[in-house]
Amino acid sequence: MSQEPLVKKADIETAYQTLKDVVTHTPLQYDEYLSQKYQCEVYLKREDLQKVRSFKLRGAYYAISCLPKEQAQKGVVCASAGNHAQGVAYTAQKMDIPATIFMPTTTPQQKISQVEFFGKGKVDVRLVGDTFDASAKEAKRFAKEMQQVFIAPFDDHAIIAGQGTLAVEMQADLVKESRQADYVFAAIGGGGLISGIATYLKEKSPVTKIIGVEPSGAACMSEALKRNQVISLDTIDKFVDGAAVKQAGAKTLSHVQAYVDEVTLIPEGRVCTTILELYTKQAIVAEPAGALSVAALEYYKDSIKGKTVVCVISGGNNDIHRMQEIEERSLMFEGLKHYFVINFPQRPGALREFVTEVLGPDDDITKFEYTKRVNRGSGPVVIGILLKNRQDYDSMLQRLEQFDSNYIDLSQNQSLYTLLV
Repeated sequence: MSQEPLVKKADIETAYQTLKDVVTHTPLQYDEYLSQKYQCEVYLKREDLQKVRSFKLRGAYYAISCLPKEQAQKGVVCASAGNHAQGVAYTAQKMDIPATIFMPTTTPQQKISQVEFFGKGKVDVRLVGDTFDASAKEAKRFAKEMQQVFIAPFDDHAIIAGQGTLAVEMQADLVKESRQADYVFAAIGGGGLISGIATYLKEKSPVTKIIGVEPSGAACMSEALKRNQVISLDTIDKFVDGAAVKQAGAKTLSHVQAYVDEVTLIPEGRVCTTILELYTKQAIVAEPAGALSVAALEYYKDSIKGKTVVCVISGGNNDIHRMQEIEERSLMFEGLKHYFVINFPQRPGALREFVTEVLGPDDDITKFEYTKRVNRGSGPVVIGILLKNRQDYDSMLQRLEQFDSNYIDLSQNQSLYTLLV
């Protein structure tokens, strides 16, 4: 599948003129920590500092501003995992028009509350379906029934043009610094952001390599590129909620085919490590999708040495209640935290024996729970182990094998892990 992309640099420049007094011109910040870590010059485009804490305001506001006034006054409808919804809500409040916003039931409460805050009484939030795609289906049905306009989250001419205004600011700030980006990394959910950025930059700076970054568990654009057509994934990992999309857009696929140099997949665990690193090292609160671009640097560290690199921090709407899960996923990805089902002798001193004979001197037990107490010589225990060094894993397994040759490594069985941990 290939078609002439509908959005051009001139379209994005037109959108910029509409938005320049509406959205925040977010900073392009030099990041000393990442620059030293990867031996290059890293700049962060801080869309987490946008008015709704994500880039989505750009596309939403521009798309609605393009509607005939009488149509806009009837109200608009959208579906979103959170950030697009906030952009539509902010726009509805500013333009004094009603908006009905469909969100997945899995959307973090923090994002739902923010939508209601930005809407200031102009929005009706409806939680429908477990995924964005299920919400979108119901939203489109509702819009048709009510004869209102559905504001697409990514696969729309005006949305792509609006998101591309981010690149106008980025390029202008680079010029002020007398720099040219060698690499630009940006997240992909449905593809609106990367389409807008790539469309503008490939005309303004053809030498810049545009890298789209998807979560491994929701690789809809990568699959579409492989098959040369839009496809719907059967299942997705919803953790990176801002990019957890089952099906990329037809328009965005065309833009990616034309302008994006590479699309790379990043494990969700790596994203978690990056979120924690951004927070502890740079005091940046990035949501999972917002951290995707920086997470990709680890996989491009040889290519970007000595280069000028821009990472788009696409959003900062992270629910603080998710931090425990984020830390857990990070530790497991880094090979430091492990869960097992182990048969323990039901006698005094068994736990002391395990600690002495299996664990290393710096290792720790984070969970210890009998799954079933029975009147026999041994009983199954769910145990969590935190290693000091990931290199100690193999030797620990050898000692564990001697303690219980029938142990179960829960990392190898996601269903059991979900049930027991």
